Amino acid sequence: MDEKDVTAAEAAANETQEAESPAGVERLQKLISERGFCSRRKAEELIVAKRVTVDGTIVDTLGASFDPDCEIVIDGVKLPTRSEIESHKVYIALNKPLGFICTASDPQHRRLVTDLVPPRYGRVYPVGRLDINSEGLVFLTNDGEFANLITHPSSAPAKVYEVTIDGRLSSEQKERLAQGIVLEDGLTAPCQVREIGISLDPRTGAKNGTYRIVLHEGKNREVRRMMAYFGHRVLRLRRTQIGLIKLGKLRKGSFVVIPEKVVAAIVNDCRQRKIQNDYKIRIKGGTPSQEPVEDGEE
Repeated sequence: MDEKDVTAAEAAANETQEAESPAGVERLQKLISERGFCSRRKAEELIVAKRVTVDGTIVDTLGASFDPDCEIVIDGVKLPTRSEIESHKVYIALNKPLGFICTASDPQHRRLVTDLVPPRYGRVYPVGRLDINSEGLVFLTNDGEFANLITHPSSAPAKVYEVTIDGRLSSEQKERLAQGIVLEDGLTAPCQVREIGISLDPRTGAKNGTYRIVLHEGKNREVRRMMAYFGHRVLRLRRTQIGLIKLGKLRKGSFVVIPEKVVAAIVNDCRQRKIQNDYKIRIKGGTPSQEPVEDGEE
C-alpha cells in the first residue's frame, strides 16, 4: 500500500467538489471507487495519469462529472456499470496463498487473487490487501459501498492475524504493543496480543513464538513493522478473520460466496461502528479522515 492518508483540507475540498456536481451526474473518482476498482484517491492518480477513458474519451481532469451509468475503462479494463453491479452484487471470502498479490492489475504480470475466482462471478476486486508474502483471508466484491465500509477508518472491522517470529516477545513487549508503539508514520492503535504457540527452529534449536494479534486500524505492513520494532523477523503471517468472517478450514486458493444475510450483518456492524466513531469524534471536536485506508499488511 503506497497511498497516503488524505489531509483534512483535501477531504474538505473533495466534499465541496462532490457537493457542487450538477444534478444527475457524479465525480469520476467517486464512480470509479463505487465500482470497486480502487479508492477515490487512487482513482484521482489514475485520472491525472490519463489512464481512464469515459465513453471512449480519455479524461484527465479531476473535476469531471458523468452519468452514473457511463462506460469507464481503466488500462483497457471495462468497469461494470452501476446498473450491472446493482443487478448482480458479489461478495467472496478467499484464502489467499503466498505468491499472489491483491490488486486488480499488475504491470509486472504477477499472479493476482482475482485469477482464483472463475469468470462466471464477473469482475470482482480485492477489498484491501495482503502483501505477496502474507496469506489468509481476503474479501473480493464488485460493491464499492461494501468495500468502503470495510476499509474506511471510521467503519472498518477488526482484523485478526497469526504471526510466527524468530524468537519470542517478552511480557513487556506485548504490553507495549497492547498500548501502542511509535512507528515512522505515528503511534499505532492499541491492539490485542496473545501467544498461541511455541516451536523450535530446526537450524538453531531456538524457540520461535506464534501470536494472535487483533488490529483495529490499517497501516502499511503494520504487523511486520511492529515485530521489527522489537528486533524480530516475521517467519509467517496469516490473516484469520475480518470482522464477523473467520478463515476456518477454507483451503488455500479456495473461496466461498458470502451469504446475503451475512453480508447484511457485516454492513450493519460497520455502520454501527461508524455511528459510534462519528459520535466520539463530535464529542472530542476532531475531524474524521474521509479517505479509506488499506489493510495493515500491504
